[in-house]
Amino acid sequence: MAGFTPILCIVDFHHARGPEVERWLGVDEGTDPAVENDWGLLPFMALSDGAHASTEDYSYFTLRRSASGSHPATSLFGISCTRQLDANELIDRPAEVTRSTVQKAVVVISDSPQYFGAIKAQLGVVTAAWFAQKDFTDIEIMQRFQESLVALLKNQEGEMDHYFGISLRELIHEFKWQTLVLFKCALLQPKMLFFGSHCERLCMMQFALVSLIPGLIRHLQDSADPKFNSFEEKLVMPTSLKTSERSSLLTYMGLPLQLFGKGALFGPYTPLQQLDVLADQDTKSYIVGSTNSLLLQQRDRYSDILINLDEHTLNITSTSLRHALVLSTPDRRWIDFLTQTVIDTWDESNPGRPKDHGYAGSEEFIRMQFEEYLLAMLSAVKYKQYQEKNKNKDSIILDHEGDPAGEFSNDYIHAWMETENYRTWNKFTDSHLFDIVDPKHPCSGGLSIEDVQRRLAQQVAEMHLDERLERSREAIGKQLAVGQKKVSSAFNNIWAEMESMREAQRRRAEEQRIARESEPSSPIGERHGGGAGGRWKPPAPDLSHAQANIQAVSTRAGAYLSSWGAWANEKKKGWGATRSPSGTPTISTAPTLAEPSPGDLKRAEEFKRDKDGLAYSAPLNSARTAPPDVEASATKRESLFFDAEKEEREKEKARSKEAEIVG
Repeated sequence: MAGFTPILCIVDFHHARGPEVERWLGVDEGTDPAVENDWGLLPFMALSDGAHASTEDYSYFTLRRSASGSHPATSLFGISCTRQLDANELIDRPAEVTRSTVQKAVVVISDSPQYFGAIKAQLGVVTAAWFAQKDFTDIEIMQRFQESLVALLKNQEGEMDHYFGISLRELIHEFKWQTLVLFKCALLQPKMLFFGSHCERLCMMQFALVSLIPGLIRHLQDSADPKFNSFEEKLVMPTSLKTSERSSLLTYMGLPLQLFGKGALFGPYTPLQQLDVLADQDTKSYIVGSTNSLLLQQRDRYSDILINLDEHTLNITSTSLRHALVLSTPDRRWIDFLTQTVIDTWDESNPGRPKDHGYAGSEEFIRMQFEEYLLAMLSAVKYKQYQEKNKNKDSIILDHEGDPAGEFSNDYIHAWMETENYRTWNKFTDSHLFDIVDPKHPCSGGLSIEDVQRRLAQQVAEMHLDERLERSREAIGKQLAVGQKKVSSAFNNIWAEMESMREAQRRRAEEQRIARESEPSSPIGERHGGGAGGRWKPPAPDLSHAQANIQAVSTRAGAYLSSWGAWANEKKKGWGATRSPSGTPTISTAPTLAEPSPGDLKRAEEFKRDKDGLAYSAPLNSARTAPPDVEASATKRESLFFDAEKEEREKEKARSKEAEIVG
């Protein structure tokens, strides 16, 4: 409120008593604002859960200022900067410091969060400088900072609205089409619970969402207590409009929509000690944040929708809220266009500014798009009411066909018309707002093939197929590399074993050669030329067995020839004795030498040829023993020779007997 001087306090974490206010700066001596306004939870709001896990962290919260004779009850806003220091580094370490680290928070309390962006920049620098002194008893720097806050806020009053919080570009880039779901959800005033492990980001996300409603950041005087309703109590219906002035147009259209009026609460950071306020029957709606995971276990009790910033998910637990927040086709077309604009101008090095430094995709561009969307929705609702009121009048000429409000989703419009902020807006606005702003969705129209293609493309993009395929390709590549390595290793091992076997064979051959060279010379195997350098001659083969076989064959052949000669002599005698026809024997004239028959001569020639072949056809040094076929052949010939001789003897005996009988 006007006239409130920003105050400063230091919160310390005591090892035995926990968080507590250590001192106040900027207040009258002897006064304690925490006691006067019942700020018993201030230390827990300033030192958030998990703040010890980071070197520096910020927390944002709301405080209820009690009424007094000079001012009514209202809301105040606090921002704290938490840091910690190793206790061993303190110049003057108090005896009460028993822990290894000292944790403190410097808190600035103001009547509006509008200028928290400028305050935060200086608060972080001052807190870091104070900790760098390593002497917390020296608070001169804190006193000077508190005194400069009045001038700082005064210099900011004449400038445009100061928006702080997370960049809207980052908000859309992270949540994409769900950003519109969050925006429309806030207008329905449900119980919205934000959860995140990083307190500063948790609070900034909520302030960014609230800042999308034009003018609301400057009208949060009722946000600290569900019983406050000063905004509606002082609100009057505007009677004039200057279309050339944006502020006049927004006021005439009923903005800002008051989300934090009677029964509502705003707590960017809400400690567990404040859960009783959330569960109170007078608290109908709120937007709060928590860094304690215990609330996740009781989300059905404390939330209609849970926004988990660590997992980037929205969990709507209320069935009616889930049906109301289904986006229409024009809604999806509108937010897809805005999301694509941000993606096309995204710059990783500077997310808060388009990479081409143009207007499209900038923070101001995004705010203007949401402002246009909200004004069109308000105008369409007024036009819907006008249609229903005059539906039975034939003389009424309607400028728009159908129901323009249906393009924003009929379920959503019906749900919004049951909220407190709608009741207040409808009560203090003109019934013909559609004459000022065209009651038409910014992206009106039915479903087209472009919508289907864009929706499919976004669904495919949300599946992150490229990332999954990339991971699959990497896994397959690794498996192929491992398999190739194994196969290559196996071949290398086989080749190495083959090489080792060859080498072993070469070594054995070399050893055998050396062993043969080292043996003493013999008559069979001596070197030509004598001496060590002579040429080595292989030893002669053993021919004793072959010679014995040849001698045996020669003996048998001689016996056969002898028997054959005897037979020939006997035959010659028989041929000499012949008889005359009268019966007396006659002696025929015979040659001097008996001649054998042609068959006998032929057999003799074959035997001689075979004998010569055995003796001279093969070199004697080429065979150590007679081949088996030669021995078998010789045996066969021997049997033939003796059979023939036996036959001839029998024939000779037969002829002798015949001659005796005849004689």
